[in-house]
Amino acid sequence: MFKKDISPGSKSKVKSSIQRALRTQLCTTYPLLTPYIDEVVPKKEQLDAMKIPERVTLYLINGEPVFFQHMTDPLLPHLKLVHRFPQAFPRIRIDRGAIRFVLSGATLMAPGITSDGGRLPGDDGEEWGAAGEHLEKGAPVVVAAEGKEEACAVGLLTVGTKEVEEVGKGPVVEEAHFLGDGLWRLNTE
Repeated sequence: MFKKDISPGSKSKVKSSIQRALRTQLCTTYPLLTPYIDEVVPKKEQLDAMKIPERVTLYLINGEPVFFQHMTDPLLPHLKLVHRFPQAFPRIRIDRGAIRFVLSGATLMAPGITSDGGRLPGDDGEEWGAAGEHLEKGAPVVVAAEGKEEACAVGLLTVGTKEVEEVGKGPVVEEAHFLGDGLWRLNTE
């Protein structure tokens, strides 16, 4: 979505009632984020909305990007927020071979996730969201890379994770934002 450089648009202050609604929406969409919501969107801080190309609204606190929304799609976290709170978002892991494709903005395909280095949220274990829970089609997800600490992309699932396990091929994540893209480089000041 943001493969090219983008220019900042007009900023406007978000009403406190809308800010409360966004906080609630974030907690609903990302239950793991609930313990950190006062750090992510503090009640006493001013939330700003910046319009950027492709009908996207970028939300900022003190000039720092927090999350963004394309039209009526779910709120997606900015990667800078994901790097601050990596445990607060459901994620998948890609193998080393898929990294270069993800960082060029390609749609993430199933073989990059179902191979030995990949991992789905429904897999038993560790820090991968709630163990044993599968994500549905259209769910927002963070993409981590094998052997790397920081997440490399954020996007929406094009198929459910259970279907990815069963079929093992085809597109899985439509990327919205990745490291080094126009949104990452956007000057919000």
